Amino acid sequence: MPDSTDSPRLLILCRDLLFASKITATAQAQGVAFKVIRDPAKLIGESGRRLILDVSQDGAIDAAVAWKGATGGETIGFISHVDAEGIAKARSAGIDQVLTRGQFTTQISSLIVGS
Repeated sequence: MPDSTDSPRLLILCRDLLFASKITATAQAQGVAFKVIRDPAKLIGESGRRLILDVSQDGAIDAAVAWKGATGGETIGFISHVDAEGIAKARSAGIDQVLTRGQFTTQISSLIVGS
């Protein structure tokens, strides 16, 4: 785990433990400081440059938009490719990048390094 005294560059809002472990393992391998947040209500007040979120999680989109407004950070969401309504909702709400889970998995290294 990254040094807890460093402010994380990457925040991860995801309740899915298996998917979150993919993200954290990649961040660890690349030496990127991160923090996992499971409850969208706890996102406000967190610092970071980039937020990766599961946009299908209840409350995640609203929390991410509020966080983005407060910090100016970048938001990257992932969601099932069959959830067209969720994809549209995330994009219209202002999530910077909305990717399917497959797209996200393919690009995970570059998305984390860019943080």
